[in-house]
Amino acid sequence: MTTEPNDMPPSLHEQALPDVPSPSEMPSRLDSTQIFRGKKTVEIEHGEQRYTLRVTKDNKLILTK
Repeated sequence: MTTEPNDMPPSLHEQALPDVPSPSEMPSRLDSTQIFRGKKTVEIEHGEQRYTLRVTKDNKLILTK
Protein backbone atom coordinates (compact mmCIF):
# COMPACT_ATOMS: atom_id res chain seq x y z
CA MET A 1 0.00 0.00 0.00
CA THR A 2 1.38 3.39 -0.94
CA THR A 3 0.97 6.46 1.17
CA GLU A 4 -0.48 9.53 -0.46
CA PRO A 5 1.59 12.72 0.03
CA ASN A 6 -1.33 14.34 1.91
CA ASP A 7 -1.22 11.54 4.51
CA MET A 8 2.42 12.20 5.31
CA PRO A 9 3.48 14.66 8.00
CA PRO A 10 4.83 17.91 6.56
CA SER A 11 8.57 18.18 6.29
CA LEU A 12 10.39 20.94 8.13
CA HIS A 13 10.40 23.22 5.10
CA GLU A 14 6.65 22.74 4.60
CA GLN A 15 5.63 23.51 8.20
CA ALA A 16 4.06 26.89 8.81
CA LEU A 17 6.44 29.36 10.38
CA PRO A 18 5.22 31.72 13.11
CA ASP A 19 4.52 35.27 12.05
CA VAL A 20 7.64 37.29 12.73
CA PRO A 21 7.24 41.07 12.60
CA SER A 22 9.38 42.88 10.09
CA PRO A 23 11.99 45.29 11.49
CA SER A 24 9.71 48.25 10.72
CA GLU A 25 6.94 46.65 12.86
CA MET A 26 9.24 46.01 15.82
CA PRO A 27 8.84 48.45 18.71
CA SER A 28 11.66 50.84 19.49
CA ARG A 29 13.68 49.80 22.51
CA LEU A 30 15.25 52.20 24.99
CA ASP A 31 17.17 51.34 28.10
CA SER A 32 15.56 53.00 31.11
CA THR A 33 18.89 54.66 31.96
CA GLN A 34 18.53 56.61 28.71
CA ILE A 35 15.17 57.91 29.88
CA PHE A 36 15.87 58.58 33.55
CA ARG A 37 19.49 59.77 33.36
CA GLY A 38 20.10 59.14 37.07
CA LYS A 39 16.73 60.54 38.22
CA LYS A 40 13.81 58.61 39.71
CA THR A 41 11.04 60.40 37.77
CA VAL A 42 10.53 61.88 34.34
CA GLU A 43 7.64 63.78 32.83
CA ILE A 44 6.32 62.72 29.45
CA GLU A 45 4.21 65.00 27.29
CA HIS A 46 1.82 63.15 25.02
CA GLY A 47 -0.37 65.45 23.01
CA GLU A 48 -2.08 67.79 25.48
CA GLN A 49 -1.49 65.42 28.41
CA ARG A 50 1.42 65.20 30.84
CA TYR A 51 2.38 61.89 32.45
CA THR A 52 4.89 60.99 35.16
CA LEU A 53 7.01 57.88 34.85
CA ARG A 54 8.74 56.86 38.04
CA VAL A 55 10.92 54.08 39.40
CA THR A 56 9.65 52.51 42.64
CA LYS A 57 11.81 51.35 45.53
CA ASP A 58 11.36 47.80 44.14
CA ASN A 59 12.81 49.00 40.79
CA LYS A 60 9.48 48.79 38.97
CA LEU A 61 8.05 51.43 36.65
CA ILE A 62 4.78 53.28 37.27
CA LEU A 63 3.19 55.63 34.74
CA THR A 64 0.59 58.07 36.10
CA LYS A 65 -1.44 60.82 34.52
